[in-house]
Amino acid sequence: MEPKARAEDEDVKITVELLKSITGEFDLESILFLKLTKMNICNLGCIGDCVNLERLDLSRNDISNLNPLASLKLLTVLNLSANRISNLDPLYSCENLQNLNLAGNLISSVDALRSITKLKNLDTIRLKDTVCSFSNPVCMNTSYLNIILDMFPNIKILDGERVSGRGSDLYRLCKDIDDSLKEIDNIRPIHVSVSPTKWVEDSYWELKPMHQTQTDKASEQFFELLKECRELKSKAADVITKTKRMPRAVK
Repeated sequence: MEPKARAEDEDVKITVELLKSITGEFDLESILFLKLTKMNICNLGCIGDCVNLERLDLSRNDISNLNPLASLKLLTVLNLSANRISNLDPLYSCENLQNLNLAGNLISSVDALRSITKLKNLDTIRLKDTVCSFSNPVCMNTSYLNIILDMFPNIKILDGERVSGRGSDLYRLCKDIDDSLKEIDNIRPIHVSVSPTKWVEDSYWELKPMHQTQTDKASEQFFELLKECRELKSKAADVITKTKRMPRAVK
């Protein structure tokens, strides 16, 4: 008998059977990488039994309670984007966490982020994603960028933008230039009639007579001499022809 198909809008709880069917692993401790996206997961269930997990993607679900993640000490990359998360306290125990994506959740204030400020290895945080139009209420704060950088002094990448470390200065320069160009494009053009100006004078393209050089003079003399030689050759040929026509003297 075939298993009953799950309805698309049915809330899902992570179970041992679900994890084994997805990963093919018999032992949950053998799972190192796990991707559970777009599954309507609302309960993390036994995810905490995957104690050797290093990378976990739970994006685009219906998760609000992160308590089961507290036992994942080896976790380095965690994607929780597009859920209903407002409390990050359980992540305090994920001491090896380096990359955390929280874009598209319900984090309303910077106080909600203080529980993860002690994660010494955390260098990449995403609270908003302009490509996917994901954000958090805290991102609306006018001092958002400065506050986050003060709270996480070791952060290298925030919201996909390099803010410190190698290449950060170049990145900021390119971004500033790009922003300036966008501002120029947004400015309403002012129509001012400006007549075109010439970048060179008209006489620049005129052919001017070149001054005669010694080489030019020598060439003229050579051609004159060549002409005289041709004339002498012609006269000599005439004399030879006439000489041949004269009768020879009889001995």
